[in-house]
Amino acid sequence: MATAPYGVRLLVGAATMAVEETIKLPKTILMYPMTLVSTAAHVVMRFQQNVAELVIKGDSTLEHIFPPKDEQPEWATFDEDLADGDDDAIDTESRGEGRFALYSSPEAGAGDDWARVAATPGQQAAPAPAVVEELDYEQLTLAQLRARLQSLDLDELEALLAYEESTKGRAPFQTLLANRITRATAK
Repeated sequence: MATAPYGVRLLVGAATMAVEETIKLPKTILMYPMTLVSTAAHVVMRFQQNVAELVIKGDSTLEHIFPPKDEQPEWATFDEDLADGDDDAIDTESRGEGRFALYSSPEAGAGDDWARVAATPGQQAAPAPAVVEELDYEQLTLAQLRARLQSLDLDELEALLAYEESTKGRAPFQTLLANRITRATAK
């Protein structure tokens, strides 16, 4: 078979491609909105990246021209700012407080009797109930106390709640004990 001239082959190829694309058009037209949105998102993100790069370069240049002053707010106090003898100025009571303080034991070496520590000046601390020593209550975390509550009777629970209220006064422990007392009296 003889080869058709180049121009004819070009026209036939273009016509064939137009027919194929027309057949694909219903499927392709559904993808256009998604394609447009993704292209627009790409352009916007690239623009934001370019702007961020320019801002970073500007910050760097300004920092070289105008070095930042090493100022510290007057209310900020850091450990390294204190003299060696000023260790008492640090609030040591708040170190043990925080997000996980309820679930951890007191610091090692803090073996003070909690009733004596929590007693107000001029007031004698009441002796701890027997159940406190039995359970080693001062060292229990909230989860450990929750696990041991099932084995306690109503009198022991009330003694623990009274002890907690008179000493540490930790709200989660008080709530846990009060709820357990409520459940025990409802039975």
